[in-house]
Formats: sequence, C-alpha cells, structure tokens
Amino acid sequence: MSNKTFIPAFQCEVGDWKYYICMMKYGEVARQVEFAYEMGANQELGQLIQRGLSKRTKEITDYLLNSEHRFLGAIVIAAWGGEPMYTQLAMDDPEGILSGIDREFGVLTFDGTQQYFALDGQHRLRAIKDSTKKNPELGKEDICVLIVTHYDDPQGRVRTRRLFSNINRNAKQTGNAENIALDEDDSFAVITRRILEEHPFLSEEGRVRVILSVGEDGELKLASANVPKTDARAITTMTVLYDVIGRLAWEMPKELFNRARRPSDVVLDNAYEVIVRRINDLLERCGAIRATLESAVSARDVRAPKDHEGDGHPFMRPVVQKAIARVAWNTVRAGQVSWDDFVNRLSGLEWKLSSAPWLAVYSTDSGKMLAGKDNTVLLDHLLEVHLAPQSAQQIKRARKEYKDVRGSNYPVSEEELSARIPTHPVEPVVPSGIDGVEPPPERSEDAADEV
Repeated sequence: MSNKTFIPAFQCEVGDWKYYICMMKYGEVARQVEFAYEMGANQELGQLIQRGLSKRTKEITDYLLNSEHRFLGAIVIAAWGGEPMYTQLAMDDPEGILSGIDREFGVLTFDGTQQYFALDGQHRLRAIKDSTKKNPELGKEDICVLIVTHYDDPQGRVRTRRLFSNINRNAKQTGNAENIALDEDDSFAVITRRILEEHPFLSEEGRVRVILSVGEDGELKLASANVPKTDARAITTMTVLYDVIGRLAWEMPKELFNRARRPSDVVLDNAYEVIVRRINDLLERCGAIRATLESAVSARDVRAPKDHEGDGHPFMRPVVQKAIARVAWNTVRAGQVSWDDFVNRLSGLEWKLSSAPWLAVYSTDSGKMLAGKDNTVLLDHLLEVHLAPQSAQQIKRARKEYKDVRGSNYPVSEEELSARIPTHPVEPVVPSGIDGVEPPPERSEDAADEV
C-alpha cells in the first residue's frame, strides 16, 4: 500500500472491542485486504483462523459477475499491527439537526503501516478478488466492512482467535428449506414456490409440508426429508419437491441449472408448464395417488394403514418420490425410454410397500422403512430394471444386489424383467446445449420415518 487511501468510517464499541464500520469499494477491498495464510510472519494465526476456500467461492464469483441483483453482506477484517489511523470529523450543523447522531464519524487512513486480513468472509473476499480481475468495473461497487484491531502478540492472538470462534459459532446460516423459500435466482426454488402457490392439488393447505413444528416462543422447525406418519394431509415436503423438480427438468435450457443467475420469465414460465405436466403424470400414474388422497379420510390411512403398514402407498414416502425422479433423469434423459413409456410402466407396478421394487426400502419383517444408503441405491437400480432395462446383465446385477442387501431372492424373475429390454434403441432426448449439465444437488436427506 504505497499510496494513502481514505475510507469513511464510524467508530463503535461493543464489549471490550473497538471497531469501525466502513464503506469500501470492491477494488479497494481486493487491493488492501489479504488472507491470513498470505502473511507468513504468523503461520499459527493462519492455520487457526483461515478456513479452506471451497467451490462455494466460484458460486459467489459467478453471482457477482452475472447477477444484476448482486449483494454481499459485510466482511469482518482485522487490522494487523495496531490501531488504524482514525480521524474524527465534525459535521457542519449550525441548526443542531444532527445533534446526537453525528457522534464518532470520521475517516480511516490506509497508509501502509498496518496490514488487513479477512477474519470472517474469506469466500466473499476471494470472490471479490477473482471477479474484479475478470470485470474491473465491479471494482467501483460498494461493500460494508467491519474493521477490528489485531495485535500480533500472545494476548492479541488469543483475542483474535476468540473473536473468530465467536463469530463462526454464533452465526447461523440459512438452511436448505429457508433457501428454497427465499432464493430468487435458483430456478428450481422459484418453480417450487410457484407450484406451492398455484398447483390445483399441491397448493392445497398441508399437501406439501413446509413447517414441521412451532416452538413455544414461535421459532419454526422446517420440514426436511420426511413426513410424520400421523400427518393427515401431506404427500411430501418442500425440500423433497424441490429435489423432484430438479430431476424432471431434462430437455430444458441450460440457464435453468445456474443457481446463481435467474433466467428470463419466459424460460421460467415454459419450464414451469413442462414440469407441472410431468408432476401431474406422476400423480396419476403412480398408483393414482392424487385421486386416492382426495378420496381418503386421512393421508395417514394411505401412508401407513394401522396394523397394515405394508399395504401403505409407496408414493407417500419421499424416498420413493426422489428415487423415481432420479431414475427418470437417468433413463429418459439418456434416451433409454420415452417419458410416456416410463410413466406407463410406473402405472403397472404394484403400489403397495410390501411389493417389489419397494421392498428395497421397506422391511415386511419389522414393518419399518429402511433408511440405509445401500437400500436407497438398491431402489434406484431395481426401478431402472423395472422401467428401463438395457441388458440381461443389468437385470442380473440388480437381482444379485437385492439378495446381498436384503438377504433373500428378488420376487420378480429375470425373465419377467427381461421382457422390457428394448429391441430398438430410443433416440436420446437430451439437446446438445445441455450436455454435461447435472441436476441441482439434493437439499433433503433420506432418513428414518418421523413418528
């Protein structure tokens, strides 16, 4: 820092800390603020404070480069080497209008006598440095920076480490459900919310569970992957619906899969219409689940009939919903089967938990769902050979996998499954512009049923 830089700032105090609230340009942050690991004079501090910079950095960089709605929260940085040079300013206020609110306003001088490193916000800092290199115009934009003083001595290192620990221990990131509820750039979050508001069945009160419970003080616990057996209305949860939607989006424009940049309304509208049609097909062909629920007294009677849980409807289980969506992405998108054939074959399955292929995730012995990863993968493989088998070897492998995981022979014969091996390949439906695109990562995790 050979040249002095002047930054407007408010001087504040909290606990035993004095800190400064500053407005800085991205370009100034990129030039003036460093990472702890870059300051070799204090390797211990770098090891204890600097967290790894992951792929999350690239997501933020893309967001800064591509989103006109870009906004970053404040970065906390430490001034290494003593107090920053702070000059308090007096405001010209002859009428006394600003009395009481003009306190502790001044200017910080960056003159090279201190160094500055990120205490909180390393990913944002890395993204600012990377994005301003690619687009120097971003350097003119503003960000709030909180500056605290770090003294490079034993006591100072203890104070700084404690501050770092407190910031990260007490900060609560938004969870997956909150992100789906709030994100205006993630296409599949936008479509999920629209379905919750507009779909003639899924928008009905309680059909898609969003809130699991409300605490005594009004705090909300949001539903994750599973629906309690006793729920009288729900077919699924918001996070599972998001996962399903992302895997029903083959043959769609590539920009839908960039979670950091919202596509045009036209692209979103077209995607919504196609996804709703596919969801409607599933609600009809997967054991007529919509009609079954609409005629039932309680969703519990459909999900897990009392003393006869094996007669429950598999599509009432989120693990089954997600498996069907994954297999659709893998097979229909690859041209192994057409969507019409896929859903027609779904309608031909036995829609009871105690039947194949649902035995991959349901135990008739214990009357309980099986939440292990091996069971979930097995269900995918069994669905593939029921709905879109490609070879006799694939069928043999799936049946052997069932015996290895479940300890018994698969109740559907190799001959019966082989009847659906195509004699003529189906033309792939994946447009060239979407090659290599992956569906959004699942935001829900399969777990044992909530009771």
